[in-house]
Amino acid sequence: MTVKVNRKERRKKKHRRVRKKVFGRPDRPRLFVNKTRRHIYLQLIDDFTSRVLTGVSSLTPEIREEYARGNCDAARAVGKLLAERAAEVGIKEVVFDRGGFKYHGRIAAVAEGAREAGLNF
Repeated sequence: MTVKVNRKERRKKKHRRVRKKVFGRPDRPRLFVNKTRRHIYLQLIDDFTSRVLTGVSSLTPEIREEYARGNCDAARAVGKLLAERAAEVGIKEVVFDRGGFKYHGRIAAVAEGAREAGLNF
């Protein structure tokens, strides 16, 4: 008997597989990406202390005024804003955690936006 696995469970399984390899340090935190149908959320996480250093989403006022939804353009803008905030904290390098999502579309746009703003992966 086979058990059907829904989309959410498949993504969580992929995310666990990615997390085995990706670990954020204080000098190089983990850039975690989460997305929903409407919005995209980014966090810089130090896994040693289990602290969120900074976070940005498409609901952030600077982004929300310009972009109504979390499409690719908004994702690129969110990535740029996160890179700017990371520079304020003194972070230049990160480890990219795509959260079990494919590196495609909005996830790739986030990475491109962060790289354009000076963040190294």
